[in-house]
Amino acid sequence: MNEFMTVIKNYAGFSGRAGRREYWMFYLVYLVIYAALAIASAILPDALGSVFGILVLVFAVGLLIPSIAVGIRRLHDSDHSGWWLLIALIPLIGIFWLLYLLIIEGTPGSNRFGASPVALLPNSV
Repeated sequence: MNEFMTVIKNYAGFSGRAGRREYWMFYLVYLVIYAALAIASAILPDALGSVFGILVLVFAVGLLIPSIAVGIRRLHDSDHSGWWLLIALIPLIGIFWLLYLLIIEGTPGSNRFGASPVALLPNSV
């Protein structure tokens, strides 16, 4: 949950780097909340279901910019430009290539986008 709040606090921060843990934990919490709201919208009676439907929409639109920002920062971690997010628009292969870029380990130490987001411990391998 800390990673989710870190991304929310850095709402529109497109510079810097985001580690794998920050990125994937953000999306895990995002998907859990989104699924809970969507399920509530689907199973509740009409009036209350409509309220939850609106909440789903507000939640998704409200977190659109932080989602893009953390994706760009995640790409920066592996020394790629944020424009690589647009590769997902290429049918079939684009989404898989983007997924690969989001999964790979970040550049150790500093790169052109800043210092490493992962503080390595002295005894780490």
